[in-house]
Amino acid sequence: MVNSYAAAEALLAEWVQSESLRKHCLAVSTSMRHMAQRQQVDAELWATVGLIHDLDYERFPNAAQSPTAEHPSEAVRVLRELGWSEEICRAILSHADYCHVERITPMEKTLYAVDELSGFVTAVALVRPDKSVHSVEVSSVKKKMKDKAFARAVNREDIIRGAQELDVPLETLIEEVITALRGNAVALGLNGV
Repeated sequence: MVNSYAAAEALLAEWVQSESLRKHCLAVSTSMRHMAQRQQVDAELWATVGLIHDLDYERFPNAAQSPTAEHPSEAVRVLRELGWSEEICRAILSHADYCHVERITPMEKTLYAVDELSGFVTAVALVRPDKSVHSVEVSSVKKKMKDKAFARAVNREDIIRGAQELDVPLETLIEEVITALRGNAVALGLNGV
């Protein structure tokens, strides 16, 4: 059961109480699954990593950005104790720049690339009159990225760097994440009013 999507769901239910953080983790998981399918690699593995990448964020938010304590180090410590693969643990560590774990694999680079962007696309959808990801376009996401007051907590530089690390145009990455989230809009609460 370790290293499985079902085990990740159980851990998420145990560790994360916030509905918004659960939806964020699901959005990242959805984006990871989509990107893995595009690359014809293990979509279940990628989705699992996306689902638990912020497992410890609620309990250990790490405002000081310590590379060895709190988020995401605490989750990785627990995952290792439970016998989760180093591939998964390394990907989770690599999504936080302050952990100083170089992103090497496509899975690591993709997790970094879709993490902030999944949250940003979600925010764009939720401020639309219809509250639907189905009406979100690449141009509306790019326009909102220029508005520093909008979704202030989302690091735009991470989004841009993520596309660069994947060696894809930013517009392509945004389109892929929008497409991914549209495919799971009901579960994400982004299907509209």
